[in-house]
Amino acid sequence: MITRIIPGGALALGAALIVASTAGSAAQDATARPNTIAPGAPANASPDASGPLNYRLDASASDVSARVPFFGLASKTARFPEMAGAVQIVPGEPEAAMIDVTFDARALEAPDEVTLNRLRGERFFWVDRYPTIRFVGRSLALTSPTRGTLTGELTARGVSNTETLDVIFERDPVRAGDQPVRFTGTMEIDRRDYGMRSYQLIVGNRVEITLNALMVRRQSVGD
Repeated sequence: MITRIIPGGALALGAALIVASTAGSAAQDATARPNTIAPGAPANASPDASGPLNYRLDASASDVSARVPFFGLASKTARFPEMAGAVQIVPGEPEAAMIDVTFDARALEAPDEVTLNRLRGERFFWVDRYPTIRFVGRSLALTSPTRGTLTGELTARGVSNTETLDVIFERDPVRAGDQPVRFTGTMEIDRRDYGMRSYQLIVGNRVEITLNALMVRRQSVGD
């Protein structure tokens, strides 16, 4: 049997070459493989990964009011306490937001009996023929996480017009989790655009509508 002896210097050189070769292969593998994130590690996930956020309006904690100038010196306010509605917000896509709210014109409340009868009558809301008023907003333009304008269609007395609702959220709905979110929306309309042209010397034409609503998160479609 022949024993081959490798001098110490040659042995060290061989080890160095093996290490260098291994390091080079690892570098090539790292270049070839895409960068991945280990399960459970934080990632730059899209904010809309969970999909649209769906809410219903809590009718017991929401209402709509309409304020109109009276004799040019004061104003009168009517309330619509009965409503139903839904809100959908898409994180990262505010233009895809939607609000659909319908309120019962027959439940209208006014500060006195004379005003109530006039508002319920044919010259104004004509509630016997048009029992509901509806606003469907379909495009939200945010100026901050809690403020923006929502453009949509208001329908009253069988007439529909494009109107803009100025919206203020109590907190950022995208980050609210399962917590309810209150918001206020205001718009100003011209009542003549909806066929309400009576008493123009007494009642102003510009009507300020305020929606004060509480949004409650829906956990499923049936909620």
